[in-house]
Amino acid sequence: MGIKLENVGIAVRDLEAAIAFFTDLGLTVIGRDTVSGDWTDIAVGVDGNHAKIAMLQTPDGQGRLELFEYLHPEAIETEPTRPNEIGMHRVAFSVDSIDNAIDIAARHGCYPLRGVATYKDIYKLSYVRGPSGIIVMLAEELKKT
Repeated sequence: MGIKLENVGIAVRDLEAAIAFFTDLGLTVIGRDTVSGDWTDIAVGVDGNHAKIAMLQTPDGQGRLELFEYLHPEAIETEPTRPNEIGMHRVAFSVDSIDNAIDIAARHGCYPLRGVATYKDIYKLSYVRGPSGIIVMLAEELKKT
């Protein structure tokens, strides 16, 4: 059986703010829509759901991020995910400059959880609390392979 990762989906409080954050980091919006109806009820498993969605793509064309803002039912606010919680909790991006990426995030009011770490002189890494509490890992490769 062939398999490939299609996208990572993230529910957000404010679709436009999330799009601005991720496009400033370098992703491109490749599609937008408002979806509802029987097919979404079946696919998502929530009756009567209605959402605005946007599909974003990384510059290399390999990664996609689907953002959605629920119009109905009302989105459920929870505490922001912590890095050690079970389940999906972050999306990670390789960046050319972690300092530049952190500056971009800060312009959106999004800051590192603790700072920037260096892993074995191979990567500089930081977890940033992004829009709607999303944890975004930024990684700059120090030793190009």
